[in-house]
Amino acid sequence: MNSILVERRLKGGPTLQIVHGDITTEEVDAIVNAANEHLQHGGGVAGAISRGGGPAIQKESNEWIRRHGVVSHSHPAWTSGGQLPAKYVIHAVGPVWGAGDEDSKLAQAVNGSLRVADELNCASISLPAISTGIFGFPKERAAKIIIGTIEEYFDQTKSGIKTVRLTLFDKPTIESFLQAWIP
Repeated sequence: MNSILVERRLKGGPTLQIVHGDITTEEVDAIVNAANEHLQHGGGVAGAISRGGGPAIQKESNEWIRRHGVVSHSHPAWTSGGQLPAKYVIHAVGPVWGAGDEDSKLAQAVNGSLRVADELNCASISLPAISTGIFGFPKERAAKIIIGTIEEYFDQTKSGIKTVRLTLFDKPTIESFLQAWIP
């Protein structure tokens, strides 16, 4: 069972939460998948989402690539949630550590995910710690960028999103985000 560790209200009204748990069980309008640009969901968060959602997610992802081409950092793809509780999966491509301009690319992925959620009229969204797994982005640095980008989005955008959850699975990631939480 997922549990809220901390929460606060952001400018513009939405609630930002840090949640300990499994993103595939989140009962929100959209969850964000930490995807690769080809939307091949083999391992990590992407693999767990694809397994939990069933074959529809990979099938819809393949169709997205066929129709639109590879996914960029700033323009996430989206599919249905398949068999997941979430209605949508937003497939955000985070940066690989060492590829260059990583901070900007991570901010673009987070901002793009929130924009897509607004385009889909989502009231709630759950994000993982994008790029901090096999892509190697340092957790502490990612936490500051992800939280800061979320705050900036709502400072600058009229949004219908009411709840943003950062759903984190392991203790080191949770500790990094709790450290970055302090304003």
